[in-house]
Amino acid sequence: MTIKSVLLAAAAATALLLTGQASAQTQIIDQVVAIVDDDVIMASELRERIAAITQNLEARGVELPPEDVLIRETLDRLVLESIQLQLGDRVGARISDAQLNQAMERVAAQNRMNLADFSAALEQQGQSYAAMREQVRREMVIQRVQSGNVNQRIQISEQEVRNFLSSPEGQKLTQPEYRILHALLPLAEDAPNSEVDTASSYLNGLLKRIRAGEAFDEVISSNDGRYAFSGGDLGWRKLEDLPSLFSDVAPNLEVGATSDPIRSPSGLHLINLADMQGGEQMVNQTRVRHILVQPSEIMTDEQAEEQVEALKARIEQGEDFADLAREYSKDIGSATEGGDLGWTTPGQMVPEFEAAMADTAVGDVSEPVKSQFGWHILEVMERREQDMTAQATRNRATEALHQRKYDEELEAWLRKIRDEAFVDIK
Repeated sequence: MTIKSVLLAAAAATALLLTGQASAQTQIIDQVVAIVDDDVIMASELRERIAAITQNLEARGVELPPEDVLIRETLDRLVLESIQLQLGDRVGARISDAQLNQAMERVAAQNRMNLADFSAALEQQGQSYAAMREQVRREMVIQRVQSGNVNQRIQISEQEVRNFLSSPEGQKLTQPEYRILHALLPLAEDAPNSEVDTASSYLNGLLKRIRAGEAFDEVISSNDGRYAFSGGDLGWRKLEDLPSLFSDVAPNLEVGATSDPIRSPSGLHLINLADMQGGEQMVNQTRVRHILVQPSEIMTDEQAEEQVEALKARIEQGEDFADLAREYSKDIGSATEGGDLGWTTPGQMVPEFEAAMADTAVGDVSEPVKSQFGWHILEVMERREQDMTAQATRNRATEALHQRKYDEELEAWLRKIRDEAFVDIK
């Protein structure tokens, strides 16, 4: 019996059961279509997945593949999912309710809804929110299993990074990208000078408001209606992908700045550099050391706070910060170094720690600050502005190479686990 006939038989049996016409002695409501190691795939599961794929393809206007191909490819996908989910169970891969809730909120946000409205919309479309939640959980487990197994197979050498950066692909990848907001006040190429002067004066009035702090798009959209502007957000583009009019101006603008009016055959333009990524990257860094005291079974949170307050007092009385860090700090990574965390960049530390660093002058010791790790006191040792352009460029190249290798290694790994699994297609 083929998979297709099993699906039809299981569907027919289900229909008979539901209408009360099935035999009282033999009532088949589902059938196994595949055995995968310690798991089974049921005909109902396969039908549901085919229905979801069909609905998705039809909604996108994509032509459906032949029925036999759709069944075979969907079953293959379910087999691979089962293998990976079983691997996840064996290594204890678990998705907490909080992580799953956050994932569902992101799915709802992508559909421009809150979670309650998204759930209601699914039910109205005849879909189950609980079923989608379970599918998202499965996908998160699979992603975690894939990442854990595939990343360890990827090695990127310094020579590969250098070769990539010297290639046309690498040079294009690491070029700066600009996000441009554009407003065009249309004027005929042969417009009289008086008309051009009037339009320029009007545009300069808007520009004055923008440079005084009003948002570019709000000023353009709230003009008095004398002129119909065109343009808008051009999105992220590399310099070579920008029109020549913009590519000559964008590199000379600071982020947030707006150009003077620019005349072209189509009219007068204002160009605003909304954002930029890549290019020269100067980063404010802080060198800091800290002492961490953690609450435990024998130390309450209040006692931990009292201890860091006492340590701060001892430092202010002249005792050496590094010596106290070696004796009392519970941060294993930095305690042996006298609490020294080295140079830190924005976003590297937890928010509470970053806020305390920002509020502490060089050479001073902070007030006790609580984070998810416990109670800290910290000393800001130095501050500097560091050029991170080369490191950022290297990181982007490494990420591109990693993604390329990840796709290749993932495909190889999936073939491997499929070949090693026991799979019996019924």
